[in-house]
Amino acid sequence: MSKVTLQVVQGNVSPKLFTFKERSTCVIGRALDCNIKLPDDQAHSTISRYHCLLDINPPDICIRDFGSLNGTYVNGEKIGQRDIDADRDKANHLIYPEYDLQNGDQFKLGDSIFEVLIPFSSDQSKKLELSQQIISSSAVAGAEKTPITQEANPMVDSLSVNPLDKINLLLGKMDDKGQDKNDKDLLIINGYDIVKELGKGSMGVVYLAQKKNSNDQINSKVALKIMLPKVETDPKAHRQFIRETKNTQLLKHKNIVKVYDVGCHDATFFFTTDYCEAGSVAQLIKKEGGKLPLYLALKILMQVLDGLEFAHTVKIPVIVLADGKKTSATGLVHRDLKPGNIMLTKADGVLQAKIADFGLSKAFDVAGLSGRTATGISAGTPFYMPRQQVINFKFAKPEVDVWAAAATFYKMVTGRYPRKYSKASDPWLTTLKTPITPIRAYDASIPESLAQVIDLALVDQPEIHYKSASEFKNDLSKVV
Repeated sequence: MSKVTLQVVQGNVSPKLFTFKERSTCVIGRALDCNIKLPDDQAHSTISRYHCLLDINPPDICIRDFGSLNGTYVNGEKIGQRDIDADRDKANHLIYPEYDLQNGDQFKLGDSIFEVLIPFSSDQSKKLELSQQIISSSAVAGAEKTPITQEANPMVDSLSVNPLDKINLLLGKMDDKGQDKNDKDLLIINGYDIVKELGKGSMGVVYLAQKKNSNDQINSKVALKIMLPKVETDPKAHRQFIRETKNTQLLKHKNIVKVYDVGCHDATFFFTTDYCEAGSVAQLIKKEGGKLPLYLALKILMQVLDGLEFAHTVKIPVIVLADGKKTSATGLVHRDLKPGNIMLTKADGVLQAKIADFGLSKAFDVAGLSGRTATGISAGTPFYMPRQQVINFKFAKPEVDVWAAAATFYKMVTGRYPRKYSKASDPWLTTLKTPITPIRAYDASIPESLAQVIDLALVDQPEIHYKSASEFKNDLSKVV
């Protein structure tokens, strides 16, 4: 299993080791809610309350300074410091770049120094050894020798691979009788024809697929998602991906997109789900000119809350832990709910909302499907995140989804985000420090009683107000 460890080599920080084995973000600073908290004393007075952000997806890690007065140092080089004459408000409107960190790199905040430790897997070590042998041989022959570092770790460039070519190649591995020649997982895509591309994102492509020789033009259609990892994966990651996605098959609810089959073959991950012919809420918002009628937004919100309540309370009979032990659990958390993954379909002519990609974000992470840890991209969408997730992306309690549902409703009816974001400001720092704008500030026609509930649902400091979807829905039902 890939992991990233931060070792405190200098400074009064406890503990001395911080190990991350899964997708995480964390803020380092003096504030009480920082994931790695530095002492709030005179010796650390040069450290900002929210000093810098780490975006971690083992074995990758990057860092960005939040515009601190004294800056952050990476291997002795200062990054992100705001000008000495710039006040904090001005600093909040500056954009600071992120820096990829490698094994052995050190970063410094004040007098505290952290070293990044990223152990090689056995496969990586063998490839590194082979690369060194090749280069050594070339050097003997008079070729220029190039130093080998961890940056030589092979990556899978998904942008250079056509997903349709890839899936057709996999389909070609089936024999004339529909039997799998190599891998039983290929059976899930046997018998389908690719109709057209539905959408493309940073992690893959979605196609409309239809069962061959079927007369049912509606129920025979599925969405076939093809995911190409951007980092090299191994069989263990493949198995973990399958385990994680199998849990999503338990979510059998009318307001959740159903996952039918999941497979992995030849470094390609794929799964079939409900096909939602009416597109996403994000597409509907765009089609309607930037916002939706209040009655329609409320209808979608209520259905989303029904789906959330089911997912958050469903019994998960078997979960395989990292150490191989098995346990049971209750509920799955989405962690990235937004208009783009709320799909729409029609049941008996009535519009129905369905939450897509439920519980799959962790599966994507372990399989390398979240790509490079570019802050603001692979960590999710900060516009629909409560500040708790900026502090710690692993904060995966049901209330983060409830908060995101309220933020999505806010976007549907106002065309704006709950916080005031600017192209000139860091969205993650904005989420961390900027208060929510009351919804009636953008639309005074919204009934005051409804606005009070929505504003309450968006409270996330010191904690998120509504802990469950049912609690939020009950309060909404009293005012609509």
